[in-house]
Amino acid sequence: MVATSCPQFSGLRRSSPIFHNARSQSFLQHINSQLRLSSSRKPCRSVVAMAGSGKFFVGGNWKCNGTIDSITKLVSDLNSAKFENDVDVVVSPPFVYLDMVSSSLTDRIEVSAQNSWIGKGGAFTGEISVEQLKDIGCKWVILGHSERRHIIGEDDQFIGKKAAYALNEGLGVIACIDVVPSWDNIVIAYEPVWAIGTGKVASKTRIIYGGSVNGSNCAELAKQADIDGFLVGGASLKGPEFATIVNSVTSKKVAA
Repeated sequence: MVATSCPQFSGLRRSSPIFHNARSQSFLQHINSQLRLSSSRKPCRSVVAMAGSGKFFVGGNWKCNGTIDSITKLVSDLNSAKFENDVDVVVSPPFVYLDMVSSSLTDRIEVSAQNSWIGKGGAFTGEISVEQLKDIGCKWVILGHSERRHIIGEDDQFIGKKAAYALNEGLGVIACIDVVPSWDNIVIAYEPVWAIGTGKVASKTRIIYGGSVNGSNCAELAKQADIDGFLVGGASLKGPEFATIVNSVTSKKVAA
């Protein structure tokens, strides 16, 4: 998330043609081809950039996993876990369990959706609006995840419009960047339009890492000066391990 007033937000990756280029192959063919590709090559890792309070940030993306029973157990584990105070903790359940998790999870942990629609609700079958997410207590939404890009075919323009709408409506955005095979020669320049020429600076921007973070490697990763937290996948489905990742902030303190 970069600001709450950036309607010009244009996305974070070279566009995919699926929404804006009239190709002869069908949407289903596109999905099938992407699934074949994803199973035959090592997936790209994700890096997530957002703005917030400046604290360490750990998000758990549950993706398309869970049942009422398993999520009830997971929520119970999270509610009883001991988290370091100076960490923002967010979990992102599947849509059908958002209300259940939001109403039963401790206030210590905020809830995020995994996606949202490009604008206000209406005749958009299968979509979820920002207004609906806020209505059930969501504070965040994940946008631009590599799985949304590669499998569903969302492109920069589409994701950018989603992010701008969510931000303007007061929802925090976890904006994902992917595809780049090596970051060795890349410098990220964040130039918020609202700040240019004003003397104001964005001192709370955080960059968090999202590539196979788990309880075994989180402490070492947390020590890195340019990692301000994590977006966790599979390990976020295990309460005790997720707590270990959240509490890896102590390694950050030692390294500092």
